[in-house]
Amino acid sequence: MKTLLAIDDDLGIQKQLKWSLTDYEVVFAEDRASALQQLRRYEPAVVTLDLGLPPDPTNASEGLACLTEILQHNPNTKVIVITGSTDTEHALQAISLGAYDYYQKPIDVDVLNVIVARAFKLSDIETENRVLKATAYKQQDIIGNSESIQKACRMVEKIAPTEITTLLLGESGTGKEVFARAIHKQSPRADKPFVAINCASIPDNLLESELFGYEKGAFTGAHKTTLGKIETANGGTLMLDEIGDMPLALQAKMLRFLQERVIERVGGRSEIEVDVRVICATHRNLAEMVAEQSFREDLFYRVSEITLNIPPLRNRGHDIVIIAKSLLHRFNAEFNTNIQGFTEDAINAMLGHRWPGNIRELQNKLKSAVILADTKFISAEDLGLVASNQSNTLPTLRKVREQAETQAIRHAFNVANGNLSKTADLLGVTRPTLYSLIDKYKMLDLRPQDNEQPGTAIAEEQ
Repeated sequence: MKTLLAIDDDLGIQKQLKWSLTDYEVVFAEDRASALQQLRRYEPAVVTLDLGLPPDPTNASEGLACLTEILQHNPNTKVIVITGSTDTEHALQAISLGAYDYYQKPIDVDVLNVIVARAFKLSDIETENRVLKATAYKQQDIIGNSESIQKACRMVEKIAPTEITTLLLGESGTGKEVFARAIHKQSPRADKPFVAINCASIPDNLLESELFGYEKGAFTGAHKTTLGKIETANGGTLMLDEIGDMPLALQAKMLRFLQERVIERVGGRSEIEVDVRVICATHRNLAEMVAEQSFREDLFYRVSEITLNIPPLRNRGHDIVIIAKSLLHRFNAEFNTNIQGFTEDAINAMLGHRWPGNIRELQNKLKSAVILADTKFISAEDLGLVASNQSNTLPTLRKVREQAETQAIRHAFNVANGNLSKTADLLGVTRPTLYSLIDKYKMLDLRPQDNEQPGTAIAEEQ
């Protein structure tokens, strides 16, 4: 059953809610402190809140303060405010603070049941949408659901609708161009050109003409006027990959283009206006290059109006396996093979490998493995990786839970300055539960002293 938290100090109302909302497990709190304790313990999706809470039941100040703290703890909680029949002003104030809905006394059980059911339904839909959104990045060729990659994707969503010049930072092979294309695809310029140029792959003496174009006769071999990458991207997005490798002499001309959005072709005399969104990328530390005077400081601030850090593959956890499975599907289609998956030693080897070449290295190893594999499942040997015994050293769920609970208890114990009752409140558990966890994990230094025996505390609580 879904848990509903009802915050009300009136025992009559509590009994009415208990017997009326039979589709839910209803838990109660009578004031702000107990409400926050129950919130931590049960993490309810829906809360009913009487604004008239002690110590000031005739005023809504305590109830509104409780509402604020509930939403600070979990902004997704649906709070249904219950007010007096004439208290419309405070009800509307609660809605402005983030309450889901309000209901005026006296309580009509049938109406309240409808409101609560609708709140739970909306909460379920929002939860499902968050899950779908976490996996929707696959459609943008950004594959993975680790916290670091989702954070980066959320930044893409915020950056894309703007015209801000973006600097993508990340190691070689992390997918900087994929992120740049994702920004372009979600921007108002999505139906316009996306043009990328790698500043490190073109000789210094040719890079200027590649970027800005050249007029006929500007140099030997210039038989016709040719547009540069910047003009080609007009109306769309220009990606300057590895901008940290741009020659110092060319940086001044690039700075003028970024500031004025005008260019001059090599050998030309007239200014040409261009409407281009610019995304830059590099694996270098531009701040250090500025200090070394190998990169212009003014250009650095111009290209990094906002910076997006792309995590390396080794820091993306199980994303490695998700990406590998996606690539396997692609390579099966490309090479007309029917590899069905990976052996356990291959998965452990992939998770244990450092991936200095990041996704590019994974593509390389997987492509050859698909071609060379003798069975339907790719092994660590097929990938050219050393099989590890990680399967024997992976922590069990019990061990993970023990480590997490131990760390949380010690942190709460320190925050509570050694007070076990406050520690239990912070953790959202009862004191007997806390004592049993302390004994279970043999946390001898946290055991109650003689003046606070577990048995006494349990008896008091019961």
